[in-house]
Amino acid sequence: MREEDLDWAVYHRIPKTGGITVEDLVAVTGIEPGAVTASLKRLEHSLLIRQTEEGVRLLSIQESLVECQCRHTIDDLPFVIENGVIRATRREE
Repeated sequence: MREEDLDWAVYHRIPKTGGITVEDLVAVTGIEPGAVTASLKRLEHSLLIRQTEEGVRLLSIQESLVECQCRHTIDDLPFVIENGVIRATRREE
C-alpha cells in the first residue's frame, strides 16, 4: 500500500471528536503497528494530528494554522507551543 493511501486510511479512523489510542487504531484499521506508527508520524509532521501518551486526536483547522505559522515564522515570536501548551519565550536583553 502506498504511504498516501495508508495515511488516508489511518486519518479517517481517528474520531472527529475525542481521541483514540494507538492500539485501538491498529485494531480498527487492521494495519500492522509499525506501519500505523510511521503513518502517525507523517500525519503529525503534516500538522493534521496531535499524538500524546494518552492517544491520538485530530487537530482543528485553527490549531493546524497556528502550528504552521509557528513552524514557518522566523524565531521572533514571543511564544512557543509545546505539547499543546502556549508558553512565552524568554528574551535575552
